[in-house]
Amino acid sequence: MTFSSPKNIISVTCILLFHQEKVLVAQRSLEMDLPLLWEFPGGKVEKGETEEVCIVREIREELGIEIGVVERLEAFDHNYNDRKIIRLIPLLGYWVKGEISLLEHSQVTWLAQTQLSEVEWAPADLPIVKQLERYWNNYHEKVLNFQNNH
Repeated sequence: MTFSSPKNIISVTCILLFHQEKVLVAQRSLEMDLPLLWEFPGGKVEKGETEEVCIVREIREELGIEIGVVERLEAFDHNYNDRKIIRLIPLLGYWVKGEISLLEHSQVTWLAQTQLSEVEWAPADLPIVKQLERYWNNYHEKVLNFQNNH
C-alpha cells in the first residue's frame, strides 16, 4: 500500500485594487515563476500575519504604494504540482497614496471590466478573474461606499 505525501498549502493574498473604475494588474517579470503572465499583485502570508496585514505589506514591497483593504473575498485553491497547492485569497481594496514603482513586476496596467480577457493570466488567478467579471459592479460599489464612509 502506498501513501501520497500531504500537499503543502501555501496561503497567498492578492488585491483587487480599484481606482477610477479600473482594477490594477501586474505582469510577472522574466525572473519570476510563470514569466510574463498577468496576476493580481500580492504575496505569501507569513507566519503570525493576518491576510490584511500581508496584502498591505506585499503591495508596499512590490509596488511602493499604500493601500486600504475593504474586505476579504472567497479564496480559491490551485494545484501547481503534486506537492504544492496555492490558496489564493483575494481582498478588495483601494489606493491610499504613493506612486507605483516596479520593484518586482515587469509592468502594471489598469484594466476595465471589458478588458479582463485581453491579458494572459497566471492559472491561479483565473477563478478570481471569473468572479471579478461576474461581480464587478458589486465589488466596485463596495469599494466606493467604503471610501465614502471612512
